[in-house]
Amino acid sequence: MKAAARAEKVPFEKVRREVARGRAVIPANPAHHGLKPAVIGTAFRTKVNANIGCSPERSSSSDEICKLKIAVAAGADCVMDLSVGPHLPAIRARILAACAVPLGTVPIYEAFWRAGGRVEKLSEELLLSVIRGQAEEGVDFMTIHAGLLKRLVPMALKRQLGIVSRGGAILARWMVHHRRENPFFARWDEIMDICVAHDVTVSLGDGLRPGCLADASDRAQFAELDVLGELVRRCHRRGVQVMVEGPGHIPFNQIQMNMERQRKVCGGAPFYVLGPVVTDIAPGYDHITSAIGATAAAYYGATLLCYVTPAEHLGLPSAEDVKAGVVAYRIAAHAADVARGIPGARDVDDAMARARHGFNWDRQFHLALDGETARARYEAARIVVPGKPDHCSMCGRDFCAVRASKGLGKR
Repeated sequence: MKAAARAEKVPFEKVRREVARGRAVIPANPAHHGLKPAVIGTAFRTKVNANIGCSPERSSSSDEICKLKIAVAAGADCVMDLSVGPHLPAIRARILAACAVPLGTVPIYEAFWRAGGRVEKLSEELLLSVIRGQAEEGVDFMTIHAGLLKRLVPMALKRQLGIVSRGGAILARWMVHHRRENPFFARWDEIMDICVAHDVTVSLGDGLRPGCLADASDRAQFAELDVLGELVRRCHRRGVQVMVEGPGHIPFNQIQMNMERQRKVCGGAPFYVLGPVVTDIAPGYDHITSAIGATAAAYYGATLLCYVTPAEHLGLPSAEDVKAGVVAYRIAAHAADVARGIPGARDVDDAMARARHGFNWDRQFHLALDGETARARYEAARIVVPGKPDHCSMCGRDFCAVRASKGLGKR
């Protein structure tokens, strides 16, 4: 496995222009030491995010550090720590120290845990305190579910699966219990003050993302999106970098419409999507069902793809699941970049074609997204014929089309 995603060479002026116009973000908290920033926007290579984090019942900080290293080695451009449970500041400190790519969090998780898992004890002041503390520690971007307003909760309750966002569900319970507006929305100006002071990028959470195809593109989803568009404009007025999180389960034929609607409503702010997952019937393979949707999403305008692992809907992902998810999403991102005509995106594909034509196996493994796995599969199936290394075991030497076509030129 190569050490990271391939480097991206882009003109400084292009980066400056896109960030200034709000069409790109560079999550980079000055307190995050050793950070290698990434630029996220439609003018640049599609980026991939990997989620890690402890659950209340499984994993440990050591396990999550292992997953972090695997995710970055597999080519993740960003990582989010979604840990819930005890010792969150200590876990986050270890992850931050080991993380050379932008790190994101969901502050409401820590706040809810500190409130003992009880919405009646979750205060606006506690939420702001957690956001401020994480910003001071060096977190680069934060998911803030500020668009799920009190008036939208009844819409979500009419769905097949209701609210599937952890943060969104906590906020909905808080608003119903306290009979007050979303505290993130109500205290948005103070949240902006923290972000300005620490150069934290806001990732506007989609608390009403659809959790199944039956709930896709409904009134609740798009009503929240309209609020997120308003919050994007407020961020831009304060000079806060902002991206918008997008839908989870969407039928393939609705992806283009969703991407274009977000771009219009949110003024071209970078779109950070989970998949989308294009069918509900493949548990254990949702890294594939979602990568199908992710390729289309990136082609139509999404700029950061949040991976889905084979463990989605089933349990906490293992280290192997993390690798599978990152590789699947790097494939999706790269396929979209080639289709979008991103400068240089196809260079590696052309180099691979030349290596295959020359039966240069070492070069092929060097160019591959996961050369380690490619080499292992080749070696496991290889039939060694002394002095005849120019074929694999699929067709054999005499039926190898590439070898045969090369021979035609010698006649």
